[in-house]
Amino acid sequence: MTHPDDTLVDAAVLVPVYRGPDGAVRLVLVRRAEGGVHGGQIAFPGGKRDARDASLLDTALREAREEISIDPASVELLAELPVVETHSTGFRISPFLGCVTPPARWQVDAREISEVLDVTAADLARPEVSGEEMRRFPQFPEPLLIRFYRVGAHKLWGATHRILAPLLPDLLDGRWRIR
Repeated sequence: MTHPDDTLVDAAVLVPVYRGPDGAVRLVLVRRAEGGVHGGQIAFPGGKRDARDASLLDTALREAREEISIDPASVELLAELPVVETHSTGFRISPFLGCVTPPARWQVDAREISEVLDVTAADLARPEVSGEEMRRFPQFPEPLLIRFYRVGAHKLWGATHRILAPLLPDLLDGRWRIR
């Protein structure tokens, strides 16, 4: 299902990355709290643009601060990634790749986030964590083929997968200086 551009809701996500003590490039993902249109799904911190946000980057940084307490001043913007649209929920998502310094312990807004998932780019690139399945959605008459990554007991799919899949090779090849 596609939406006319004027019906899409602008949203933004921060794609937080950092280099772990072992030298591996790590990504910070969240599992959304139950309820809501994206409840329980694996995603990057982010959400809808607010009228007070000066830009979509401001949206991504505000949401990351609200959801998992990332200080916007500590984020080094590495790239503005290609915009991704959700297929069924009507969002136009602007992703921003940012290098972060992870805290000793993530502080989450439990109303929005169930948990923070910290994974290596190399683990996500392993062939055995990629998969696909046919899935039914109420708004589509036929099942759809869904591609996903396994992250622990969860599946990362949808817009988050479409942001991450083309990004992984660049993260692994060292395109950006990640500290």
